[in-house]
Amino acid sequence: MARAGLTVDRVVVAAAELADEAGFENVTLSALARRFGVKDASLYSHVRGLADLRTRLALHAGGELIDRIAVAVAGRAGKDALAAFAGAYRAYALEHPGRYAATQIRIDQSVIAGSPAMRRTAEITYGMLRGYGLEEPDLTDAVRLLRSTFHGYCALESSGGFGADRDVRASWDKAIDALHLALTHWPRETRNDD
Repeated sequence: MARAGLTVDRVVVAAAELADEAGFENVTLSALARRFGVKDASLYSHVRGLADLRTRLALHAGGELIDRIAVAVAGRAGKDALAAFAGAYRAYALEHPGRYAATQIRIDQSVIAGSPAMRRTAEITYGMLRGYGLEEPDLTDAVRLLRSTFHGYCALESSGGFGADRDVRASWDKAIDALHLALTHWPRETRNDD
């Protein structure tokens, strides 16, 4: 029988809080059970195991992230949308390091396909990039460029990896300028329709 008061949502929210406090890698069923004052087995009424918990945490955090991005980009286009998207992404990554780390795990494609938050992420991201006139396969390539740039920058910034005297925000703004130029002058995939 499930412990009174425990729900899947409460367990996932507690996992998100634990991830930010102790690091994503320290989110375990035992740590959560201690937080709730229950035995580990009590959590199995709500999640199937650690992999399920971490997947649910990743989807939860991904939903939070895209909600923040959606608000930031609403009514914007071009460089303005790109800067707003990037700023919301960076702020979330720095404010919620454990949750953000959860968004970087590999999730089964069938789970992603069934997730409203992941569909919304694709819609908003691809919508912003279509403003640059991109279509597939260039859209996928552009998404990979943005994700790797944003993630790399945030990972280095959060670990103190930027040691030069240059202001980190100024460098971030230059990176967004450079991405805007790259997207504006994207080397389009040519089709050979013979």
